[in-house]
Amino acid sequence: MVRRNNKTRSQAGRLRIVAGNWRSRLLEIADVDGLRPTSERIRETLFNWLAPTLPGSRCLDLFAGTGALGLEALSRGADAVVLVERHPVAVRQLRKNIAALGADDAEVVERDALDFLRSGSPARFDIVFLDPPFAADLLDETCRLLSQLHWLAESALVYIELDRSAKQPELPPGWTVRKNKTAGNVRYILVATGT
Repeated sequence: MVRRNNKTRSQAGRLRIVAGNWRSRLLEIADVDGLRPTSERIRETLFNWLAPTLPGSRCLDLFAGTGALGLEALSRGADAVVLVERHPVAVRQLRKNIAALGADDAEVVERDALDFLRSGSPARFDIVFLDPPFAADLLDETCRLLSQLHWLAESALVYIELDRSAKQPELPPGWTVRKNKTAGNVRYILVATGT
């Protein structure tokens, strides 16, 4: 995802995989205004939450940006990840990083995330990562499309990252918040869909 707020940059324009097969691998971040990965601290907490369900899962990383969430998931045992990103420079860097890792189970789709959900052929995903630009107000519609257009496997989990001061998105019927934390100016939520 491309942020409009350029206050936070990863160290020297690089992303570090926290754990798993590619632990401590450093990957380049595209030179795109406002682009930044989910922090290592948040990723560590998130993937501790996901540890029981991550191995063998199929993941969807919408608004992928740096690919921090999707690539971390693959490193820690996910079977496959689809990364959806619309910015061409970010997409080129994602593909380079995937090639550098030899991540054969990662697929990059260069497309707007909402267009992807509206016009794609729904595949059932076990885990979905949602980290859109904070100011874009995309979470309500994204959650609605995931639910109504059948993108989720039975008992899927959805990770949502938003500005600390933003209101929680309107969740579709049957979705319940399982975890809810803040770190700095970021609020992050893990939702069980119960579908």
